[in-house]
Amino acid sequence: MDLRLLIFSPIIISILFLLPIFSGKHILVRRIAKLFAGLHFIYSLFFIIFYNVDAISNFDTEITFFGEKWLGSLGVSLIFGLDGLSLLLVLLTSFLVLISCIASKGSIKSKHSLYYALIFILETSVLGTFCAKDIFVFFLFWELELIPMYFLISLWGHDFAKKSAMKFLLYTFIGSLFMLCGFLMLYNFNYISTSELSAAIDNLNFDYESAPIYLQVVASILILLGFAVKLPIIPLHNWLPAAHVDAPTPVSMLLAGILLKMGAYGIIRFNMQLLPDAFIIIVPYLVFFAFINIVFAAFVAFVQTDIKRIVAYSSISSMGLVLLGLCSLNAVGITGAVLLMLAHGIISSGLFFSVGVIYNRTGTRNINQLGGLVLVMPRLALFTFILCLASMGVPLLISFPAEFMIFFGAFISAVYSNYYIQVVALVSIIVLVLSLIYLLRLLHKTFYGELSERWLKVGDVVTHEFIILSVISSVTVIFGIVPMSVIIYIIPAIRNITDAFGG
Repeated sequence: MDLRLLIFSPIIISILFLLPIFSGKHILVRRIAKLFAGLHFIYSLFFIIFYNVDAISNFDTEITFFGEKWLGSLGVSLIFGLDGLSLLLVLLTSFLVLISCIASKGSIKSKHSLYYALIFILETSVLGTFCAKDIFVFFLFWELELIPMYFLISLWGHDFAKKSAMKFLLYTFIGSLFMLCGFLMLYNFNYISTSELSAAIDNLNFDYESAPIYLQVVASILILLGFAVKLPIIPLHNWLPAAHVDAPTPVSMLLAGILLKMGAYGIIRFNMQLLPDAFIIIVPYLVFFAFINIVFAAFVAFVQTDIKRIVAYSSISSMGLVLLGLCSLNAVGITGAVLLMLAHGIISSGLFFSVGVIYNRTGTRNINQLGGLVLVMPRLALFTFILCLASMGVPLLISFPAEFMIFFGAFISAVYSNYYIQVVALVSIIVLVLSLIYLLRLLHKTFYGELSERWLKVGDVVTHEFIILSVISSVTVIFGIVPMSVIIYIIPAIRNITDAFGG
């Protein structure tokens, strides 16, 4: 198994799509894209088959140039590897790229070669981010993701797509500047400690002599700002609803399913793994922001009339739960947070696809203009109902074990005094009743009630849409019944982190 092939094969395909021979051959390009995405996903499955759970890292590889490291004189190397956390996110990425390529059939009407080229450039950048074992290589792939996502939103979006794409670019780029400053501090701390230039994550070593705790806190906050934008943490969330509303359906699926997970992954990999002492100091404030995410986003979703905005704000609320789980600083809560990252990636992509199907049929996302669609779209109604139940955290669906572990981890957390996180968790559980209300309201307003005459000729899901929704729904049920099939990969990956926090 070769990580280089896994990471860079998508960008090679994207270069081929830009050749003149594919110009105007829309059907051929779409079929090749789906074929490659399918083969890539199958190849990614072999990594989990041959993965050694007991090893700290698997499939480690380094790209050299004529035997020389990339920037050897600066200690920067193109090093890649997988642990349980990055392995699961790689599988999620490959799976959702395949699903989005299939979903693009009904959404993308022009510039097919460029569109699929950008999709696969995006895939390479995300895979590189999850597999990188060098802080500057991580940053390189993190920034590479901005380019394809900007053009995917601005060129194939609608309404205020260019404005939303620019907002996404500016928010993320400014956050990345702070993150780069934090990485440079880590690089300097390591040099002071070891007298060697190295940016390899496994080699980074800090103590109170090389990096006083107040400097570690500064570095941790700077790094966190970059991840907070992508998570997103309120008030750095304004780019997300706009990007979702104006992006085409397949891009919204990737944005919610994959890109938001990059922020949480970064917090685990850098703030928690490399700077645990500093993270303990700032984590009480993060608990407060997690609470704001959960409460504010739930209330805002409740008053929305645009279906896509409802799903977008529910994503912000869910990522608040992820942050709460990370702040528990114990194995139960962190495992639940990672599991919810995966669950949310699958559920949110399915919900955004359902919204896209409705919009393509009716031309509106306003729930006040819909109603009674179950009479003409019964299969879509069934799949949307399953996904909404999964988003609510109903037992035997994938998000239930994740949310249960997050709240249980918060209640047993011994890090905080005065039952701080326990109170936050209890209030969050009460507020989450709102998610039940606004999702049921979405279902009722969209599918039930009186059917308007103008929707009488609206058709139900076609073959490729049925395949997408049935696969996503099946995954939410299967892993809801057997969550341990995922958890066994998470626990070894976070063992060092929980040991550092005594959890």
